[in-house]
Amino acid sequence: MRALLVDPDAPGKLRLGTAPEPEPTAHQALVRVTATSLNYGEVRFGPEFAGPGAVLGWDAAGVVERPAADGSGPAAGTPVVTLGEAGGWAELRAVDTDWLGVVPEGADQGAVATVPVAGASAARALDRIGPLLGRRVLITGATGGVGRYAVQLARLGGARVVASTGDPGRHGAALRDLGAHEVVADPAEVEGLLDGVVDVIGGRQLVAAYGRLAGGGTLVAVGHSGGDGESFPYGALYGDAGRHDRSIVTFHLLECGGVARDLERLAAMVARGELDAGISWRGPWGKAADAVELLLNRRLQGKAVLDIGTD
Repeated sequence: MRALLVDPDAPGKLRLGTAPEPEPTAHQALVRVTATSLNYGEVRFGPEFAGPGAVLGWDAAGVVERPAADGSGPAAGTPVVTLGEAGGWAELRAVDTDWLGVVPEGADQGAVATVPVAGASAARALDRIGPLLGRRVLITGATGGVGRYAVQLARLGGARVVASTGDPGRHGAALRDLGAHEVVADPAEVEGLLDGVVDVIGGRQLVAAYGRLAGGGTLVAVGHSGGDGESFPYGALYGDAGRHDRSIVTFHLLECGGVARDLERLAAMVARGELDAGISWRGPWGKAADAVELLLNRRLQGKAVLDIGTD
């Protein structure tokens, strides 16, 4: 089968080539992939850790070629969206049925391919904060894939949404269209207290956002794209003066139960137009290096989608 292979000497450290077809286990379906979306973490760190010839790719949408032998999951011919540790950048993918969601017939496969990492991470993070109705929630990195989904889902859940982006002048109107009530350039600018934070930046911004939490508030650390560590000043973790019971929590999406249900629900919302997938770049997988360059240089807001099988 054809696949995007890791090649340290190629543009974007990826090249089109051939790889052995995957051999599904009993609990895996074989999916013919039609579209994949790229995530910063996998293009930044994946080639280095995987090594030459590896097939990466967390997100993929396609059609079931062969159903799981144990009878779990959908039948052949069913459109699906999938999540996995690797293998999404190929014509065929073997995927656990626990990480596979059915997609409505006729849905744009490129749009639903943005759901697995970005959409499911946003949904899980907001779940960790708890009921959202009437609560004030900050989303950092709000113009990225996770951030955009988090803004929309928080608003749909009834939260008062504060979106943080490095350039409010450029992105503020778009974030308000997605559902943000307030837009700031930095968590340090937030006035008043917050009930929850979905942080995809880490480092200094995580520390500043934690300082804005009200008692009982929860900060969910989802990403670390800022590249710096977290250094809390003395007294930042005190629990007095209205700061009782604040939490910082983390999770790993592939260790969460019920992911298939999340993928299916979110893909249906994208298909119905209830969620904006935020595709800002889309092209054939033969142009993968162009998308990788944009991602690595922070010149891409939203999601990049590759159409698999088109050069």
